[in-house]
Amino acid sequence: MEAVLEAQARDTFGKNEARRTRRGGHVPGVLYGGDGKGATPIAVKPKDLLKILHSESGQNTLISLKLAGAGDNRVLVKDFLLDPITHEVLHVDFLRIAMDKLLRVTIPIVVHGEPKGVKQQGGILEFIRREVEIEVLPADIPEHIDVDVTELMLHQGLRVRDIATNAKWKPVSDLDLMLVHVIMPKVEEVAAPADAAATATVAEPEVMKKGKKDEEDGEKKDDKKKDDKKDDKKKDDKKK
Repeated sequence: MEAVLEAQARDTFGKNEARRTRRGGHVPGVLYGGDGKGATPIAVKPKDLLKILHSESGQNTLISLKLAGAGDNRVLVKDFLLDPITHEVLHVDFLRIAMDKLLRVTIPIVVHGEPKGVKQQGGILEFIRREVEIEVLPADIPEHIDVDVTELMLHQGLRVRDIATNAKWKPVSDLDLMLVHVIMPKVEEVAAPADAAATATVAEPEVMKKGKKDEEDGEKKDDKKKDDKKDDKKKDDKKK
């Protein structure tokens, strides 16, 4: 996908200049790269820039940057800065590219289909990586890489080497890197029955009550023995 973006030249670099640009309703940026060309301060409209960044190809979108006095430049978004609260674009860097030179870009993976290992064997599809790095000419940068997982059975997966079928690009990521695979769901441990715990809790007070009762009975018996001794002593005194 190629997009068109209008740009204006800025006079200088610096924080004060960037603030003035934002107050004027534009996003400050810098254009880098090109044979013998230095960094150029520019400004772009935030709405047009966000439309590109939010597209399916996102940061990998090939942009025709139209800058007065500099002609048509083919660029990619090299980096951008967002406000952490408002999520507005505060700054953006563009990189000039040559259409006949290979680029390294990171492309997202889009999965299609339901694996047989999920549908027939009760497994689950687990994602290990959702993007791969490739080398490609600017005009051939894909928006995404489609991956069909329909034939995957339990304990089977797809690696980078399995999706490298397009002659227009070649993978830079390790060919043996796993992307997706079908695994068995993890079995959760069964907790102890609540009834058993409740029974143990109820049984303890009964033992305590029983012990307390025995103690009280022992005290009563001791008191009775003392009373009996007193009565015997009184009888002996009368006999005397």
